Amino acid sequence: MTASTQRALVLFSGGQDSTTCLAWALQHFEYVETIGFDYGQRHAVELSMRPQLLAKMRQQSAGWNSRLGEDHLLDLSLISQLSHTAMTADIAIEMQANGLPNTFVPGRNLMFMLTAATLAYRRQLGVLVGGMCETDFSGYPDCRDDSMKALQVALNLGMDSRLRIETPLMWLSKAQTWQLAESLGGTALIDLIRTDTHTCYLGQRGQLHDWGHGCGSCPACDLRAKGYAQFCANPHGH
Repeated sequence: MTASTQRALVLFSGGQDSTTCLAWALQHFEYVETIGFDYGQRHAVELSMRPQLLAKMRQQSAGWNSRLGEDHLLDLSLISQLSHTAMTADIAIEMQANGLPNTFVPGRNLMFMLTAATLAYRRQLGVLVGGMCETDFSGYPDCRDDSMKALQVALNLGMDSRLRIETPLMWLSKAQTWQLAESLGGTALIDLIRTDTHTCYLGQRGQLHDWGHGCGSCPACDLRAKGYAQFCANPHGH
């Protein structure tokens, strides 16, 4: 099986980062499919945002519309059966004894990538695109560049393939992620991310803040809000 390096599969949750990654992929590849995961997440509202987000991404540009292919939504509820975290259960968000927040879902990104790679193999998609980031993150070990590079090696050895993992946000701050979105899709994409994506860990849509919907106090909202404020203060900075 020879997958094309011009055909990509984007891990698309319906959040800010994955929407930015989708825009990036639509600019860089000839054909793009998307994959999302229902793993019993507390903020499952993100899954309900995905169809309209994909429809609106198509409306952003004729080129994007022609390159955007099939969407896949997979059941990975096994993850919530295996773990007990603030992302999969109604418990308070707090730090754990091991120094990681209890929003960390062990093995989640590894399972996401393995599942995506399996689908990509069948669909002959040569590139996986994920929103993992080592700059503005909560210390999740499965978001690290080393983790993704090691996983790429393991996947290719295990499937005798030449799959490539791309993480365009890996070294960007959240403000720079907003800047990347603007460079890819202008004000229209910024507005779409603000109004239609979902990042809040608690799954709250509610009030529309200047940076988007959310509770305004969980780690995801805090990071997004601070990044947006920095982006507005220095919209063309690096």
